[in-house]
Amino acid sequence: MPKRVDHRERRALIADALMRVAAEQGLEAVSLRHVAAAAGVSAGMVQHYFRTRDEMMTFALAVVRERNESRVTRAIGALGATPAPRTLLRTMLAELLPLDEERRADGRVALAFLAYTAVRPAVAAALHDETAALLGFVAGQIRAGAHPGVDPERAAVGLLAVLEGLGIYLLGGHYPPETALAALDTQLDLLFGPEADRPPTGADASRAATGPRRPAR
Repeated sequence: MPKRVDHRERRALIADALMRVAAEQGLEAVSLRHVAAAAGVSAGMVQHYFRTRDEMMTFALAVVRERNESRVTRAIGALGATPAPRTLLRTMLAELLPLDEERRADGRVALAFLAYTAVRPAVAAALHDETAALLGFVAGQIRAGAHPGVDPERAAVGLLAVLEGLGIYLLGGHYPPETALAALDTQLDLLFGPEADRPPTGADASRAATGPRRPAR
């Protein structure tokens, strides 16, 4: 009987190889040949699953998003049923920062992917809905618990910009993790104060966190 092939497993194997190549050698090293060598398969097999480099990169980013979603889900699950908005956001955003080697590897891939999409509008367009969902969720939590007078949409854009900036500096080794977390807490304190006093809205933070995995991952 012919051996049954798990196609998703093979695609994930190739995507993992792509991420290793991108993280260790840079995006310019990502090619069908290099990825095939890293995965221990033939270039023909890589082409069977991914016809173009764009397809490989998009799938690799999806793997990063799934990993981030899993991390965020576990962390938020440990908070209990009704965490305050500030607590929920702090937990979610801290999980998206590259504070350990696993998250740094994913963050390097996400950063490389975003640079890749900067000159490929058609590829970048696929991320717009995910970005909007993430911004909407963060704005909802800010609306639910921030100081009166805070503009939730603008504050959400600013908070995610801080997150991404911290992620880039962490990836470059400019800050230790404790400095990045202290800066994140300072931004949240400006919006919420040090203590949160209202429960979050009913949105699902772990799903919202699956938007484009920027370096902050």
